[in-house]
Amino acid sequence: MDTSLNPIPGEGIKAGLIRLAEWLSAIMAWLLALIWIFPLLYAFWAAFHPGEFATRFDLNAPLTLEHFYSAWQQAPFMAYMFNTMVITGLILICQLALCTLAGYALARIEFRGRAIVFALILMQLMVVPEILIVENYQTLASLNAIDTYIGVGLPYLASAFGIFLLRQTFKTVPQELEDAARIEGCSELQIIRKVYVPLAKPTYLAFALVSVSYHWNNFLWPLVVTNTENSRPLTVGMAIFGAPESGVDWPVICAGTLISVGPLLVLFLLFQKQFVQSFMRAGIK
Repeated sequence: MDTSLNPIPGEGIKAGLIRLAEWLSAIMAWLLALIWIFPLLYAFWAAFHPGEFATRFDLNAPLTLEHFYSAWQQAPFMAYMFNTMVITGLILICQLALCTLAGYALARIEFRGRAIVFALILMQLMVVPEILIVENYQTLASLNAIDTYIGVGLPYLASAFGIFLLRQTFKTVPQELEDAARIEGCSELQIIRKVYVPLAKPTYLAFALVSVSYHWNNFLWPLVVTNTENSRPLTVGMAIFGAPESGVDWPVICAGTLISVGPLLVLFLLFQKQFVQSFMRAGIK
């Protein structure tokens, strides 16, 4: 008797369980996404509607920009945003330069103790930055760098994560490309600039996204090392702006929050496709 067309016992149940697991995974993913985005949706609702609708959802509620005007008048957001952009840009530029040189050396240059150096760099990923706050503050105080841009950015000018990413990327570059560049008479720095950097653009973009997001939202260290508006970033400014002693006005606080996160949201919406592709390519390498 031919049983080739008869279903194997248990296969239907197995396929059903797989489909059920896929549905449950999709539902959980959507649920987590809604939980994650709910505070942002509330901030948008409260910021663009009158105060009496901050805790009441009404589709007929009128729109207003009054809260944004009030928030802008109550805090120097322009100064905070300028400070944040300068600090974030300074950190990113230094990180890209130092991580490129360190990643190239660990990937392509043979020297004694290279594995030990790389292991020590990886160990830094296990150190929580907050542990070093006291030592870093004492060092900056001895350098008279408190309440300055360089003081906020100095502990982060090198990144173990960035060195690791670029080392792994540079190791995938064919040796023939480097040999051809040397035959053309390129120096070591020219080889890095003309061969390795162009091939690592997805990794650079992925790391830049992580670095900018982290340092744009960094709070504890800037709070410790800044004293005035001369170098105070948005995160610290928002904490002072939303302090209970300043009066809690949720619609105004939500408007100030949107002013703070607005640049990052706009950048993500404009370049989300490039960001996702960069992470995928960096992960594959």
